[in-house]
Amino acid sequence: MSSTPPPRLTPAQHAAVRHVRAVALGDRPAALAAIGRTLAGTGVRQHREQLVAAFGRAGRVTINFHPDRVIADGRTVAEALAADGVYRSQFETGISNGGLTAYPGGDRDRWERRLFGGAYQRPGVRPADRPKYGGLNLLDHPDGACPRFGSCHLRLRPEVLARTTFCFGDSHLGPRDVGTVDVVEPVLAALLAATVDTGISLGRPGMDLVALTGELLRHREDVAGTPRAAGRALDDYVEAQVHGEIRLAGDVLELVVDPSYRGSATAATLAAAARRYGFPLAWHAGFTLPVHQVDAEFRGPAIPPLAARVHAEFARPGEPLHAALIGRAAASVVTDPDRWADRGPVTDTLQHLKQLWHVLVHFGTPYVA
Repeated sequence: MSSTPPPRLTPAQHAAVRHVRAVALGDRPAALAAIGRTLAGTGVRQHREQLVAAFGRAGRVTINFHPDRVIADGRTVAEALAADGVYRSQFETGISNGGLTAYPGGDRDRWERRLFGGAYQRPGVRPADRPKYGGLNLLDHPDGACPRFGSCHLRLRPEVLARTTFCFGDSHLGPRDVGTVDVVEPVLAALLAATVDTGISLGRPGMDLVALTGELLRHREDVAGTPRAAGRALDDYVEAQVHGEIRLAGDVLELVVDPSYRGSATAATLAAAARRYGFPLAWHAGFTLPVHQVDAEFRGPAIPPLAARVHAEFARPGEPLHAALIGRAAASVVTDPDRWADRGPVTDTLQHLKQLWHVLVHFGTPYVA
């Protein structure tokens, strides 16, 4: 356990957590009833109270990020993490691995107003006060809860859960099902219902309630000792919003890195950050994909020709598509925009590179150096 005292929340941050908890408390009776009906209707013989308790302790918050993206001040994300020792939101960095809408009056500002009851629209709230977004990694996916947002991730200490709010699905969709670590029932009810409806749970296809509840009720040491396949959870996750500062020295258990960065300057910077702030660095299996296998339907017809260009201009001999290769292209869009002028606005090219990353996560196979 970290000996560093937790950060003190601002009045706005306290208000945001209180608001979500109050909404979740109001929804708790209906959610408990829904959980009972869902479990009974599928023959799962688990007491709902056990499952609620397990949900609150089973997961770790993970923060996925791309380490080589260039932020507003010209540094990479990895360089900023190593130098500053804190993880920053897009309100501060000026970049996003989703939609870049973090500014007053922007889409994310409006989503946060709804989700947190206007807490972050109060006078005097700074960009640094805004929540940081990740996911609750209930199934211990080695690629993190939300690989959609990055190839690497920070695993946060369990103490951070006390200042984290949750919703089922991405907050840009305006989710109704929200919770806190002590009032998780609305989020759990939504997760169970979606599993029954889709046969997919937290990115894993072919999941039913027997399998899901069995995973949630296992002891963490048993889960940690079991080899895990990548979750590939692009759209199906429990989103986590961490309120207050995320400090590498006090809040991070582990940094997990995509293997395509081995031997790179980015990896060296991340390793230096791990040493400096006192946590281990681990590697997950990563994703690779031959460029000719980039799908034209999953994220649209603009992606295969972009993949071919990225590969032709940035790949080393024998390299397939992987996270670091896409990162080289994404950095060049910012540092050398004229190179990409024929593709139109820089924002469109960056958005297409994000979509290429999604294709890689969805279809890729484990990285082999």
